[in-house]
Amino acid sequence: MASVKKDNRLTSSQSFMCVGFAGFFSKTATSPLEVVKIKSQVGTFHCKRGFCQSFLLIYQHEGLRGFWKGNLASCLRLFPYTAVHLTAYKKIVHLHMDEVGFISQWRAIFAGGLAGVAAALATYPLEVVETRLIAQNCRQPTYIGVIHTLSKIYRSEGLLALYRGFSLTVLGAFPFSIGCYAVYMNLDKLWQEPPFRFTPLQNFISGCLTAGVSQALSYPFETVKRKMQAQSVRLPHFGGVDVHFSGMIDCFIQVVRNKGVLSLWNGLTANTLKIVPCFGLLYTCFEMCKQVCLYRNGYIVSPLSYKLAPGVDQSLGPYELEEVKRYLKNRNFGSGESSFGNRW
Repeated sequence: MASVKKDNRLTSSQSFMCVGFAGFFSKTATSPLEVVKIKSQVGTFHCKRGFCQSFLLIYQHEGLRGFWKGNLASCLRLFPYTAVHLTAYKKIVHLHMDEVGFISQWRAIFAGGLAGVAAALATYPLEVVETRLIAQNCRQPTYIGVIHTLSKIYRSEGLLALYRGFSLTVLGAFPFSIGCYAVYMNLDKLWQEPPFRFTPLQNFISGCLTAGVSQALSYPFETVKRKMQAQSVRLPHFGGVDVHFSGMIDCFIQVVRNKGVLSLWNGLTANTLKIVPCFGLLYTCFEMCKQVCLYRNGYIVSPLSYKLAPGVDQSLGPYELEEVKRYLKNRNFGSGESSFGNRW
């Protein structure tokens, strides 16, 4: 059994901002690997010579700016994605909790998958924008900025083009969830101890391992999705896609027939290398933001450590703690005023 834990010492807005800022920072720092991955999935000429040569070709043809193409769209997508994902996950989990607040591991993972699909549906157009911006050459751009890309796709290709390949997000959620479940069910065997005894380092390694396995299983669906997002008859070279197709099934067939089965995992090296720094920065940045918020709320003595403030009830929520502080302050002021009056 697994319990869904939440730090009630943070307000909802603080939790949201911590997750959003941590995601923004980690995505920006690992954007070059994301660019190489997506170009490899789409099949642009940059990826023809392998992983290392891709970096050199991007730099030669587009400069340093080329490594951060689409990053703004990716970061803008974080906030609504996080909001929808957290809200949907909380609602789904509460439906499957027992009377003491516990939920089985597979149901928690299934809830995460459904919440991910709901969040992807709400933010999918920004993912399409990110793919189009990355696939193009930024020195000869078809699209300029997020708003221009959205409006141009909508005007020239219609609303459905902004959701092209979304069904693959749904299909890819199943192998992704299976990968998560398979890893989580074997973590106790890997570490030779129960999950509640894991150290922060063990949790970090487990998260990286889970992401690596689950993403490898769902990767072919993402590769085809990226090709569908990038392809357009109105773009030069059909958007840079290495195969031309008429739909999802035809895309799978064309990729396997012309490029081989393994090409469905193009860009997996960049994606795998991105996992550790991305998770590390995400975790570290989130913890730093959390410490600042806990310090502001009065639970810890310094924003640089988790040392608890003496005499503070850590079970109280932020607003409850603020009420207690206000009450004590008013009471002390009143007693001081009374003693002053008695002296005169």
